[in-house]
Amino acid sequence: MNLRRDVFQAIADPTRRAILLLVAAQAMTAGAIAANFNTARPTVSKHLQILTACELLQQQQNGREIYYHLNPPKMKEIADFIEPFRKMWDDRYNKLEAIMKDYQSKK
Repeated sequence: MNLRRDVFQAIADPTRRAILLLVAAQAMTAGAIAANFNTARPTVSKHLQILTACELLQQQQNGREIYYHLNPPKMKEIADFIEPFRKMWDDRYNKLEAIMKDYQSKK
């Protein structure tokens, strides 16, 4: 049974977010990624499988090594989805800040 992975469930995990940050700087092998964590290599491999299934990471074979790197179009797709929410919350915080400044000036 092949389960479809949800990209937001994938990035909800702190280890997977850390992996994304690592490979954002440079493509890395599974072993190089695993060396950054105090977990078993099979655990990191499972995280890599999930990130690859969600298309957040892509694999590139170079000789006998497989390198993982970010998939920028997929990352942009996520950023584009989140952007309206960020703007909404920025507007709300700005309104709250204006109310608080107005309140402070009336004291």
